[in-house]
Amino acid sequence: MQTPFQRTLINLAVASACGVLALPGHAQQTASADTANDPPQVVVTGIRASMQSTLNLKRNSDGIVDGIVAEDMGKFPDTNLAESLQRISGVSIDRSNGEGQKVTVRGLGPDFNLVLLNGRQMPTTDLSDLSGRSFDFSNLASESISQLQVYKTGRADSPTGGIGATINVVTGRPFDNPGLHSSVGVKALKDTSNDHVADSMKGRSVTPEVSGIYSNTSADGRFGVALSASFQSRDSGFNRAGLFNGYQGPYLGSAVIDGQTLAQPGQPGSEKITNRPAQDALYSIPQNMNYNIAAVQRQRTNGQLTLQFRPVKELTTTVDYTYSENKIQTKRNELSVWFAQTPTSTSSWPSGHVVSPLTYAEVYPTPQDISVVGSDFATRTKNKSLGVNVAWKASPDLKIEFDAHHSTAQSGADSPFGSDNALSNASFSRGPVKLDFTKELPILSMPAANLTAAPIQAAGSWFHNSFEKSTIKQAQTKASLKILEASELNFGVGYTDTANRSTYSNVQNNTWGGATKASDYPANLFQANSLSSFFNKLGGANSPELFGTLYTFDFAKVRQVTANAVGNQAAYLPNFGTPDTDRTLQEKTTSGYLSLNTDWDTAIPFHSSVGVRVERTKVSSTAQVLPGTAVVWVAQNELPITFGGQAFSNTDASYTNVLPSINLDTDLRSDMKLRASAGATIGRARYDQLQGGLTLGTIANVFTGGSASVGNPALKPVKSKNLDISWEWYYDKQSVLSLAYFRKQLDNYAGQTLITQSLYGLHTPIGGAYYKAALSSGCGAADTNCIRNYILGNFDGQPGVKKTGVKGDGMLDGTITGLPTDPILNFQTTTYANQKSANVSGAEVNLQHMFGQSGFGVQANYTYVHSPLKYNNADVNDQFAILGLSNSANLVGIFENKDWSVRVAYNWRDEFLAATVDGNGRAAPVYTDAYGQVDLSIGYNFNQNLSFQLEAINLNDATQRQHGRTAASTLNVTQAGPRYMIGARYKF
Repeated sequence: MQTPFQRTLINLAVASACGVLALPGHAQQTASADTANDPPQVVVTGIRASMQSTLNLKRNSDGIVDGIVAEDMGKFPDTNLAESLQRISGVSIDRSNGEGQKVTVRGLGPDFNLVLLNGRQMPTTDLSDLSGRSFDFSNLASESISQLQVYKTGRADSPTGGIGATINVVTGRPFDNPGLHSSVGVKALKDTSNDHVADSMKGRSVTPEVSGIYSNTSADGRFGVALSASFQSRDSGFNRAGLFNGYQGPYLGSAVIDGQTLAQPGQPGSEKITNRPAQDALYSIPQNMNYNIAAVQRQRTNGQLTLQFRPVKELTTTVDYTYSENKIQTKRNELSVWFAQTPTSTSSWPSGHVVSPLTYAEVYPTPQDISVVGSDFATRTKNKSLGVNVAWKASPDLKIEFDAHHSTAQSGADSPFGSDNALSNASFSRGPVKLDFTKELPILSMPAANLTAAPIQAAGSWFHNSFEKSTIKQAQTKASLKILEASELNFGVGYTDTANRSTYSNVQNNTWGGATKASDYPANLFQANSLSSFFNKLGGANSPELFGTLYTFDFAKVRQVTANAVGNQAAYLPNFGTPDTDRTLQEKTTSGYLSLNTDWDTAIPFHSSVGVRVERTKVSSTAQVLPGTAVVWVAQNELPITFGGQAFSNTDASYTNVLPSINLDTDLRSDMKLRASAGATIGRARYDQLQGGLTLGTIANVFTGGSASVGNPALKPVKSKNLDISWEWYYDKQSVLSLAYFRKQLDNYAGQTLITQSLYGLHTPIGGAYYKAALSSGCGAADTNCIRNYILGNFDGQPGVKKTGVKGDGMLDGTITGLPTDPILNFQTTTYANQKSANVSGAEVNLQHMFGQSGFGVQANYTYVHSPLKYNNADVNDQFAILGLSNSANLVGIFENKDWSVRVAYNWRDEFLAATVDGNGRAAPVYTDAYGQVDLSIGYNFNQNLSFQLEAINLNDATQRQHGRTAASTLNVTQAGPRYMIGARYKF
């Protein structure tokens, strides 16, 4: 059923459609007799026209605005909107699977940049970043986009939410380009990253892209219709290696904590440490090592229908409907090992106050597991937006505009196996193991491993089912009234209702020591592949010490074999019924603004825009979560939480913001502008930071305890006081040199804090009576296998202890459940509070130059960003630091004549802090290394209708890397590959 708001929009859409059904087409009018003898004019098209329009947008706007204008209808400069945005000074992008996905502007990350579609706030959902606010540009194709506008300074009439920038994505409208225009385009895409995964996982070598645009207006100019559609398929892959769960520690060189540190001088094992960390140094040790290969297939469908009706010259109505669907299927196989952090390990270290090992090795008394993990899952994201706009010029001095829309974004599983899953299999044949971090690729050595003697068998597994839906209902009315001779009063009111719902279910089997017998799994289920062949672009891949094999398998077959062997099909399928966690966050905002624009006829004439925006927001949070009921020790280091029942919470909050702004600009001379802007903007906290409801991590750790998270619905938005100054020299129609300085003072930042607390009165067997008895028998605190064997062997049948057999590595299998007399389990609970402030400042230099009529040109920009608030790698406590802060640069070479157009672009982004929590949920930095990429596009106009294109993305085959507290502490390195597109476009 539709709401009254939706029905109103639909009725308007139908009314406009009726007027367009009999729309007559017409060709472009021929030149009249009055103009036939006029002198010929030079018509600028293609790249030059785009550059000129972009400069006009920048020059004629209030405040500091940058943008990109399409070269022609249906021909945007890049195939991905995020990759277009990165060409703008101050804009950096985050890449996923080699493609631009989210943007950072002037050091403020994706969550603090507001994305609009034709001036309307857009919902966003992303299962890889559940409950964030950052818009995923990979959902939108570029064919129907006419402009990207990046507003870097605040304005009273702009919706709030963008501290870094407000990005307006503008689609084509038929009245903007009268007459009949249509085109079709086809492309063939070759993604070389698809060639670097296992043969059994590869997609198609070449995939298609098809797009089309139709736009027409009636001969009398009263009716208009535009329709655009595109379908794009991409088969790709990426290979990644590293310590995805981070490092254990950091520890102090002089301290002994739970036996988890290096042997002290003079103790057994200390002789195996080369250049031992100093007593006052902080050091970290590896937790696990992982190599994985992933094959990704994507199908993206976009479409937009726009209807316009102008019954009289002064009144224009527009109804538009936008649809996008992004379907992604992922297959992943990996090899991983976990370390026991034994105090008798062998290691070598660099010098320094904060260090991680150059090499690290462990020897075990009994064989350990080698994990062979596989995943096969799919997701689907759909975006829908229905909107209506009415613009009325009531009089020569008064303009009124009404705009409303209902938009949704929805992401969920598109596979019977859920939105994310993993089958963990294992061979219990690992003997001595060594890691070498001195090369680009971390080198894992396991010389004694024998998978023939200990065949691969099923271990633990999980099947996640995530779902997220975001809905925005928005209505805005604005007006512009000319007063006096040189002033204009702008005012308006608006209402926005935003709702974000996220649900989550997890079916997990914690049989990490082996789910069934190895004999249940025929050897032909697992295929051996050369591990080094997947990382041939990374230094060290050809090392003779690298373990030689990565095993792949058919997920569906192994899942079925495991479920049959266990005798429980439901345990190996996701829960599509009642979710474990169900959280909804709703924000209702009422707003009003007033601004006065004036042209001042002073000694140095200037223009001013002074305004204020007032907003009142009500927040409501509803959450259903799953309480913990017990803690069970099932394997060497794993303590899964048993869940049961349901818990609910409801929280309301509200806040008001008054946001002043002033924008000044003056023409120092006809080709030179000086601008100054000051004002306040806000950026709202992420949905997961606001949503109530306590969520427990599914598995606690023997040594570090449990993890939990809870949001804070009473969080206030981050408020930024901004100052911007810009000097712009437009020394040619297509050329500009500009310098800009900006400073942002941010308050009410939501700092993430970790609170150690007990939850639900859960007891852990670690430290209990059975545990102490094992220590008294001679087991070391770090030898958890010894402790488990002792308890299962001596207390089987006692309360909480159940031995179920013997695992493949000879260790006893079974469960040890926490008893009421055992210690209370501590949880590291993540929560948020408005307790942080920060300053960000920086400068931009931008040059765009065309070399006369030669056809050659260049675009170059550099952005410097600085904040005194930096992450302190020597501080082990939870810290607040701004994410995404980095310098960036672009260099683009251009050539264009009537037949050819060529662009070569180099984009560079310096190292930046990507997260303050590692893959295991601990407080630790995650840095992304500096990255540079070369892209190439070539166009050839066969005639005025037919053109051909060739594009190459990541032509330099750049790889990506992230590290931890030290530059040598590799967290992951990723190898993908260039992708090439060849296409044709025909204009009718």
